[in-house]
Amino acid sequence: MSKRLSRTVLGVAVLSLVTFGLPATASAGQHAKPERTVTDVVPAPVDAKPDPRANFRLNPATVIRTDREGRQVAEYLAGLLRPATGYRLPVVTGHRGGGPAISLETGRASDRVGTEGYQLKVSSSGVKLTANTDEGLFLGVQTLRQLLPSAIEAKTVQKRSWVVSGGTVLDYPRFGYRSAMLDVARHFFTPAQVKLYIDQIAQYKINTLHLHLSDDQGWRIEIKSWPKLATVGGQTAVGGAPGGYYTQEQYKDLVRYAASRHITIVPEIDMPGHTNAAQHSYAELNCDGVAVPPRTDIEVGYSSLCINKDITYKFVDDVIRELSAITPGKYLNIGGDEAHSTTPADYQTFAAKVHPIVAKYGKTITGWHEIAKTKPPVSAVPQFWGTTGTDANVAEAAARGNKILMSPANKAYLDMKYHPQTPLGLSWAGLIEVKTGYDWDPATFLQGVSEKNVIGVEAPLWSETLITSDNIEFMAFPRLPGHAEIGWSPKASRTWDAYRLRLAKQSPRWVQQGIDFYRSTQVDWK
Repeated sequence: MSKRLSRTVLGVAVLSLVTFGLPATASAGQHAKPERTVTDVVPAPVDAKPDPRANFRLNPATVIRTDREGRQVAEYLAGLLRPATGYRLPVVTGHRGGGPAISLETGRASDRVGTEGYQLKVSSSGVKLTANTDEGLFLGVQTLRQLLPSAIEAKTVQKRSWVVSGGTVLDYPRFGYRSAMLDVARHFFTPAQVKLYIDQIAQYKINTLHLHLSDDQGWRIEIKSWPKLATVGGQTAVGGAPGGYYTQEQYKDLVRYAASRHITIVPEIDMPGHTNAAQHSYAELNCDGVAVPPRTDIEVGYSSLCINKDITYKFVDDVIRELSAITPGKYLNIGGDEAHSTTPADYQTFAAKVHPIVAKYGKTITGWHEIAKTKPPVSAVPQFWGTTGTDANVAEAAARGNKILMSPANKAYLDMKYHPQTPLGLSWAGLIEVKTGYDWDPATFLQGVSEKNVIGVEAPLWSETLITSDNIEFMAFPRLPGHAEIGWSPKASRTWDAYRLRLAKQSPRWVQQGIDFYRSTQVDWK
């Protein structure tokens, strides 16, 4: 019998054991070659040591063992693994239930890993994941799922072996704020589409989703004290596409869903510019009292709230009050960008009146980096979206103690074209191939903003040209995992040559997940 035929017969025998619900031998798991090792994970861990002799094999007798604090994460993990394996994978508390186990334990990790870090050990006898919080467990699960075959992402039973790559991982994030932004104002995306994006970003340890809820082309959140914002302002979109809006109940459901993936939603109401949809909905928001026509183009900088009317601040107060009440996260984004139709003096007047309103409702300000020139409270987080390495206002804010969220448009904007022929996206900030989007550092990009001044990174995705979830995926993948790594992994462990090899090994997972990604020629896809 040839060696090839021998392996085939052995594989059929092992598969038969699995199919009929019998545990396979440990040696079968130990000697099967995994697709990836612990050093192939994206984002790159702080420390990872592979051990090919310690591979663990899931079988029908495997249980997921956890404590009370980890039960929700354990149920989430079971939900990930059951469809493709067809195994029961019961979640058991404490030491009940024999057989091989994946163990999730809270409160027993090293102090070094903090609240988001974790320790993972995969041996031939089981998997042990420990963290100080359930959040750390959840993030560790994202690493664990990458150590299984890509077929684990399938939604139907796959008749095959399930080998978890052996070794140890100690991991924690470089920055505590790791964000993606989705523009639902230029084109509207349904709650189901937003939830899909939440799941896609969660697997790369993103912990914040910034929703751009209002702009010139559409208003996307129900405000009960100003109902026409949604019923009138929510009916338009770029190019005449169908509009839409989230009811407050739908928004609260999105917040809960994101929280179940340990993601915090930061809502944005852009002001005092980017307000045409609001000013189309309510004539009194215009200085002349005449409603403006709707806009479905992609121009910017022409709209402004009327700075000297009292009704403007009644409007702002009501919107912030209602949105704050349904947003449990600490941040509320007040926009502030491209207010070219607001004079510098009026911009300062507006900020002086609006900043206390945000504080009144218990929220912390974040906004685009233009807010830095208003000298906001030191708790405020300006988000840098410029394309050059200097910005005096942002540097001065950092010197005062404000933390800066880094999103340079020529590096982090996911809606920029990959190359001139990319069928989607824009190119005003430049072309951003995968290497360009990965090969920068948030602690050195901007003069006067160092590691200690940076709260984290965000990858914004503007939707002027995006209509479907496939469009979102094509522009976000494969660049978003690189931004996630910039936010998570130690600077010393990041090199393009190593990253492109790890990134290539992600593609079979995306195929299983149905993610429509761009196959950059800079990466040798697997």
